Amino acid sequence: MAPGAPSSSPSPILAVLLFSSLVLSPAQAIVVYTDREVHGAVGSRVTLHCSFWSSEWVSDDISFTWRYQPEGGRDAISIFHYAKGQPYIDEVGTFKERIQWVGDPRWKDGSIVIHNLDYSDNGTFTCDVKNPPDIVGKTSQVTLYVFEKVPTRYGVILGAVIGGVLGVVLLLLLLFYLIRYCWLRRQAGFWRGQTAMEKGKLHKPGKDSSKRGRQTPVLYAMLDHSRSTKAASEKKPKGLGESRKDKK
Repeated sequence: MAPGAPSSSPSPILAVLLFSSLVLSPAQAIVVYTDREVHGAVGSRVTLHCSFWSSEWVSDDISFTWRYQPEGGRDAISIFHYAKGQPYIDEVGTFKERIQWVGDPRWKDGSIVIHNLDYSDNGTFTCDVKNPPDIVGKTSQVTLYVFEKVPTRYGVILGAVIGGVLGVVLLLLLLFYLIRYCWLRRQAGFWRGQTAMEKGKLHKPGKDSSKRGRQTPVLYAMLDHSRSTKAASEKKPKGLGESRKDKK
């Protein structure tokens, strides 16, 4: 470098763009979801659910691929493929006439149904989804167990027991509050009756006293009238006797 020449250094704008492309906006990978395991009985059918999340809108070029690895086997074989809006069932293997497409890409659903289950269907099923330009991501696996009779899961029994206990507790609480409500209502009616009786007792003496007050003058008037009548009757005989004496 010649003396006095300006030293070359990375552009700060380029550094910011590089940082933002690597750190701030990393590429979003597609995420696929399936059940962990499913159980089915011999001769019945089972649904293998598959859904996904993608940062992109559902593309017209979306594709679903199902692969099957037998129990104890090493290699997985393709048994179903969906692309360009059409389902394709592989003509090789034991599933070629027993697979039914029940998914809907618009709802991000890539599920399939396997009919007429057999013990040989035990194994691992893998769902792979591509939604261009979002094509990078991990697959998801579900294990199928076929039984003569599907066993009741411990979790189902435990859930049923817990649900029953909670139901009994709620019923008892409801019964308790109902009894308490009826008792409080009865007590309120009793106290209202007591209050009404006490008010009636307080009003009765007032009425009696008013009646007595009204009756007292009448009694006095009757007594005065009887006294005056008696006095008049006593005076009359005396007057008659004196008049007779005068005549003699």
